Amino acid sequence: MPPTVQPLGSRAARSRPFRFAVNLTAAATDEDWRSKCRRAEELGYDVILVPDHLGKVAPFPALVAAAEVTERPRLGTFVLNAGFWNPALLAREVATVDALTGGRLELGLGTGYVQSEHDRAGLPFGSPGERVDHLRHLIEELERLLSAEDHVPRPVQRPRVPLLIGGIGNRMLRLSAEHADIAAFTGATLVPGNTTGKLIPTTAEQLDERVARYAELAAGRKEPAELNLLIQTVVVTDDREAVATPFLHRVPDLTLQQALELPIMLIGTVEQIVAQVLAQRERYGFTYLTVLEASMEAFAPVMAQVRGR
Repeated sequence: MPPTVQPLGSRAARSRPFRFAVNLTAAATDEDWRSKCRRAEELGYDVILVPDHLGKVAPFPALVAAAEVTERPRLGTFVLNAGFWNPALLAREVATVDALTGGRLELGLGTGYVQSEHDRAGLPFGSPGERVDHLRHLIEELERLLSAEDHVPRPVQRPRVPLLIGGIGNRMLRLSAEHADIAAFTGATLVPGNTTGKLIPTTAEQLDERVARYAELAAGRKEPAELNLLIQTVVVTDDREAVATPFLHRVPDLTLQQALELPIMLIGTVEQIVAQVLAQRERYGFTYLTVLEASMEAFAPVMAQVRGR
């Protein structure tokens, strides 16, 4: 039986409404981009997100363009690679984009994990510890700069633009517990020693331990953070086993049933996926779910059934 996560679990989770986001990952022409953003709003997504990878759209201009063709969704980075930024320049970008989007920005930050992107940008990659140290410095300096009354430009949102921190290592969980309004769990971890970005899924039991560890670190917070999970796959089907079987080569140590229980995979009928989403809220406290662009349409009927429950 999984451990109960009292500070973040069912009682707290039921009191917070669900939010749903789509991470738009594919580069596009101007009209394609605007059409995707309008479609995300039509489907009911609460947040439109953009990643920070070379070879993808630049996050801040893309979010400003999204704001121009939408009215309701909030707009966020998911997540900025801290190694690409220094505090003064990022503070300027954050404040400007928050103003240009009418106070709809949510700032997501992470350490970065693909060395080749740093190499192409001519930037140091560093060790995992050095990347976390840089992220901490970036967060603390951003808080100082953007809270200063004389900072120009000024963000619209006060006391600050909401901060999301993504990561599940011990030091990242501590950083989230100390600073994040939204604690984002990836549901996957880097292959040890790998610098190409290769990830392995986090099992349901491993995620139990990570969420419990975060709960311990966040126990002294005045306000609980919103808990986010990035969903990698959404497939609506009447045959869960047939769809899941090809995924087993990615997780050879897992049985088919264990693969179907991975928190980052939602496979089944709409009703089965709704039940899984509700169960994961009870088990972990996740009320803010992000899906990838490829799953934007498939997840829409699930959102419609889960809202208000």
